[in-house]
Amino acid sequence: MGVEMIGKRIAAMRKERDIKQEELARCVGVSVQAVSKWENGGVPDTALLPLIADFFSVSVDSLFGRSITDYGDLQSALMGQVDDCPYEQKIKRVFNFCWDMERALMPCDGDKSSIEEYEKRIDQGDQLYSSIMTDHGFTRMGIANRLQYFLIVPEAADTEEAFFNGIDYPELFNDLSDKEVFNACVILHKRANKKAFTPNYLVKNAGLSPEGAQRALAILAKYGMIYPKEIELDDEVKTVYQFEPSPSFIALLIFAREIIDKPCGFSYYCLNRSKPYLK
Repeated sequence: MGVEMIGKRIAAMRKERDIKQEELARCVGVSVQAVSKWENGGVPDTALLPLIADFFSVSVDSLFGRSITDYGDLQSALMGQVDDCPYEQKIKRVFNFCWDMERALMPCDGDKSSIEEYEKRIDQGDQLYSSIMTDHGFTRMGIANRLQYFLIVPEAADTEEAFFNGIDYPELFNDLSDKEVFNACVILHKRANKKAFTPNYLVKNAGLSPEGAQRALAILAKYGMIYPKEIELDDEVKTVYQFEPSPSFIALLIFAREIIDKPCGFSYYCLNRSKPYLK
């Protein structure tokens, strides 16, 4: 690839990552018109090549289409990509990297489509998955559009210690099987963080009985999800509660749904595991 092809390479990488010309221009300190000029046959100044390469987390050689095997300080480059990204786009950028890592784990070429390409191809309510299961650990990924997530679990040295030491799973599942407790947990996760409430809030908004509201509060307090607080109101001391939402509860819903509604649409599925998950 000649120097005149650098612009086409920049355009291809930008579009593949769903990055706007404005974002690239801002990060390397040029005008949007300059980026547009490169992508239409122009050539960036030599001094800008390292900045452009860093922006895309690639080497300068790759801008010329040269394949290399020395990735250098890739970790710092990835961190820089996230650090330079606008705050509201950071999680999405990391998720896109997770998909890249998922593809790298595939024992064959796998699918080359980006997350953005999936989102354009499938219906709004559709959900695809990817999962790689080996004797060294496993991954699970929800891909566009309904719900996105990424989980990677390296193989534990001692699953008995990791999962069961001092943990009473039946007690948790028994508590959550109480419909009023579960409904209280769901409705409280829909509220703003640390917003105070009284038991009557659960009666009105979660359909709980007064006794059910008190039972739910006691169980949520057991797991450290709510905290009682005394306030003085109209010359009386009253108890209100503050709730701290837990991402672990949301993760529990994600994987409980997969058990109830078993995934059937996989972008990639690799079952190359001979070990039991628990030992």
